[in-house]
Amino acid sequence: MQRPPKPHIRHAFDRAAGTYDSAAAFQRLVCERLLARLPAIPPPAAIVDAGCGTGYGAKLLAERWPAAALVLADFAPAMLAGSASQGLAVCADIEALPFQAGTFELYWSSLAVQWCDLSHSLAEAARSLAPGGRLALSTLGPGTFAEIDAAFASATASSDPHRHVLDFLPPEAVHAACVAAGLRDIVVEREAVAIHYPDLKTLLRAIKAIGAQGVANRRPTLLGKNAWRRIEADYERHRSSAGLPATYDVIYCTAQR
Repeated sequence: MQRPPKPHIRHAFDRAAGTYDSAAAFQRLVCERLLARLPAIPPPAAIVDAGCGTGYGAKLLAERWPAAALVLADFAPAMLAGSASQGLAVCADIEALPFQAGTFELYWSSLAVQWCDLSHSLAEAARSLAPGGRLALSTLGPGTFAEIDAAFASATASSDPHRHVLDFLPPEAVHAACVAAGLRDIVVEREAVAIHYPDLKTLLRAIKAIGAQGVANRRPTLLGKNAWRRIEADYERHRSSAGLPATYDVIYCTAQR
């Protein structure tokens, strides 16, 4: 499934701003694991959190480097409003950042570039970094929501032959985009993270609550009751003692300009 148009993405995240923090346990976990993967660096004078959401990553960065000038950028105004207390908030598309070249010693972006053109985003990251500056980035890989994709495909194969999750890029593409952007000392790691829910409806509501409903089941028509029953029955095959999993294929990347 192709990425939705940017106005659709912006609208979805604006609508989800009020529910995002209550449903974003996975996003917080990834921020913490990304920070743990960042090599020891001199205290940065200026940091940009590109695609900051409601500011959890920015909070971690401010705690680690309290003297740094922290800039938060997001293209969803309602999300940005929730993060403004962490630093200077700028409403901006991370594919075209409104900052001078070489402004930052650290470019941070957690779970944002999957909504963007990766090459453009990383070119902007490299441009905005000072020489020797560091990049820390997380995104989603092609195994994300494999259970959702399989369940919908199994239940709707005859009437809907399309995939039901976004076509996320593999780690090799992230590495290649870093190289093309002129970055060096590139380290790319991959991790499967499963978040469990009591039932499928709760799982899908959690996805909607963070604004990512366009990731899964973006259909022009509604499913009938029989199709939903088949989907729920198929998904039950994945149940464990912890509940029904939503698996995220997380890609972490650190690099240097």
